[in-house]
Amino acid sequence: MQINRLFQIIYLLLNKKTITAKELATYFEVSLRTIYRDIELLATAGIPIYTKQGKGGGISLVDTYVLNKSLLSEQEQNEILFALQSLAITQSSETDNVLSKVSTLFNKRHTNWIEVDVSSWGSSIDSKNDFTMIKHAILDGRVLQLTYFNNSGEKSIRKIEPLKLVFKVNAWYLQAFCRIKNDNRTFKLSRMSDISVTEETFLPTVPSSLNTKTSVDQKWMPAQLRISPEGRYRVFDEFKEHEITQNTDQSFTIHTYLPESDWTIQHLLSFGHTLEVISPKKLRRQMQTKLTQMIKIYKNSTIT
Repeated sequence: MQINRLFQIIYLLLNKKTITAKELATYFEVSLRTIYRDIELLATAGIPIYTKQGKGGGISLVDTYVLNKSLLSEQEQNEILFALQSLAITQSSETDNVLSKVSTLFNKRHTNWIEVDVSSWGSSIDSKNDFTMIKHAILDGRVLQLTYFNNSGEKSIRKIEPLKLVFKVNAWYLQAFCRIKNDNRTFKLSRMSDISVTEETFLPTVPSSLNTKTSVDQKWMPAQLRISPEGRYRVFDEFKEHEITQNTDQSFTIHTYLPESDWTIQHLLSFGHTLEVISPKKLRRQMQTKLTQMIKIYKNSTIT
């Protein structure tokens, strides 16, 4: 208890600059004699603490004092603060509280250099709330129930044991054990909806590697794409540098591998007129078929 009280005294002094012995005694519910003994112990330990008598006086620390300066370098202190800043993604009040305390202990201000937001532009706060809900379900070992759309657009209600959140290739995924499929699965957060935490619990055990049906059974095909200069803003976001060749007319030729799924068709169509599939012929025909279906919809439209 005394060690904890000594640490809290230092924190209070760093935060409030000056505080009276009576205020400390009231705060910790101890006697004035105990507080004076604590101050003496801190001074003996080398903490630059001093008292000032009279009006406006009290117990203070030297203004330049930093608690862990002897234990942590400037860079190490910054790394701790930066790591806490990145945890703001969880929208946790505990994180804000810890960050405030550590910033005070290190005598640092204006460290808000990073913000991580899991929601898309224009989306509501629900995406952040879902992320926080999933985080607590993982830590508490609680089963989640949700609606999920797979790669083929099939809708299903799932009960899962959430194990780990993963950020990969510009998207968030949840690794979990699916009670419906009775197997490990990886769920894309953007395809999850109606998420709720159930009363059911499980013992969290994260395997060293969570193989999923998607990663095991997914077939990939080599593909050659051409993207016009108008689509250049997406080229380096979507493809690796070694896959990209810039042509003399400022267009781009892409040599890459794509999954054999309906998702690939939908994704390539999102490039609009800026993208053309050169090969394989099978993928090119699939694009033609999908575009013909889209044109048919608009030709037959009765909307006026």
